[in-house]
Amino acid sequence: MANRPVHFIWLLDCSYSMQGERIGQLNYAIREAIPEMRSVAHDNPAAQLLVRTLTFSTTAEWHHKDPVPIDAFTWQDVQVDGTTNLGEALHLVARELQTPPMPQRALKPVLALISDGVPTDDWQAGLKAIDATPWGKKAVRVAIAIGADADRSVLREFLGNPELQPLDANSPKQLAAAIRWASTAAVKAASQPVAGSSDPLVKQPAYAPPVLDNDDDDVW
Repeated sequence: MANRPVHFIWLLDCSYSMQGERIGQLNYAIREAIPEMRSVAHDNPAAQLLVRTLTFSTTAEWHHKDPVPIDAFTWQDVQVDGTTNLGEALHLVARELQTPPMPQRALKPVLALISDGVPTDDWQAGLKAIDATPWGKKAVRVAIAIGADADRSVLREFLGNPELQPLDANSPKQLAAAIRWASTAAVKAASQPVAGSSDPLVKQPAYAPPVLDNDDDDVW
């Protein structure tokens, strides 16, 4: 049976509040997670994992515009710049969740949002645009809140399910663990056939984000 595409999209906050250690740790954590994503993809041969990246600061733009098979994907470090235009980023993603360009035979896409602050534009309009697309409601969504200033209420609305919570990344160790989880658990969930609104993958406890242990690691 021919494999079916799983589109994985990183949405990364690259505003000035991410400068310094945070952006460095973000780049490192995603780079280190790629081999694990490849491993998950190899364990699910009926699905073809395609990855791309969108950054948002004063503007939103594609960092990796074209979907790239995970075996050929090479991480390119992101840089900080400006404010937090999450709404613009969500609008860009919404355009990709139409059919076309999303093929009808695709499996559920994965939307992985990482932010450390408060949106500075109309993020609610962007979220409505995603929810209005054929693939927006079906998407597997994960969210990671970096530090104490991240707007967790926004991230919860992005998740769109009261049973799910954003992952808290209050230290470099937690960020690495959160990205590793998002990169693997979400892909596993998305690699299953698309179901209706009662999709058990969205509600089963195994998909709930884990509680990340901070130990004595430095806190941001």
